[in-house]
Amino acid sequence: MDLGLKGKVAVITGGSTGIGLAVAKGLAAEGVHVALCARTADKVAKAAKDVEKLGVRTLGFVADVTKPGDILAFAAKVKATFGGADILINNAGEGTHETCMGADDARWQYYMDMLLMSAVRMSRAIVPFMRQRGGGAIVNNASICASLASYSEPIYSTAKAAMVMYSKCLGYELIGDKIRVNCVNPGLVKTPGWHVHAERGSKEQGCTPDEFYDRIAAKLTPIKRFASPEEMANFFVFLCSDKASYCVGATYYVDGGWLPVTT
Repeated sequence: MDLGLKGKVAVITGGSTGIGLAVAKGLAAEGVHVALCARTADKVAKAAKDVEKLGVRTLGFVADVTKPGDILAFAAKVKATFGGADILINNAGEGTHETCMGADDARWQYYMDMLLMSAVRMSRAIVPFMRQRGGGAIVNNASICASLASYSEPIYSTAKAAMVMYSKCLGYELIGDKIRVNCVNPGLVKTPGWHVHAERGSKEQGCTPDEFYDRIAAKLTPIKRFASPEEMANFFVFLCSDKASYCVGATYYVDGGWLPVTT
């Protein structure tokens, strides 16, 4: 199936591992040139080289998306390298681990900058490029925790819920520019963060990491397994494509049936 993506340029935050890297490879397989940013120089350089092997141009850029200056520098480099962009994947983020009462203002601000404001700021920086090119697509990576509170990660859940509403508002605002904005709420995905949790949890429970994954999935999801980052990436790539031309301002749960209510 021709997704109509060949020759386009995608910007991906948190692009060196997990879902971000899988989306980069998925887009590259469709002929999309890719600009990645992440905080760790060696990881983002390796990711860019791996994506480049798929026959597209790539940019690996070191940026901390909690810092507005880094976001502007990344956008400027994208402009200088590719002349603009057609796709933005706001993916950067990580778990938070705190309590509502125990987290101070600084912790709230840091993670809100990472999980929410990075998408706000990156969109402001990249949307002008899309307007110049006649349109584009933005996909924001939120979480099932936007609707299912994570009591050990209240900042994460709050930020992801805000990301869903931001996606709706931005989608309404930009569709007149032929820029489609949508949001994805993943469920259980085997990302590096989960690998760390599985290693620790398997030792505590006296099982293998794979058995730990299976226990979590059997408890939470009808499908009874975790997704791979590549499975998640397939949906992101679809939302970026011409085949999703009527998808505007929506949030999609890609969660193996975990969410037990209608939305």
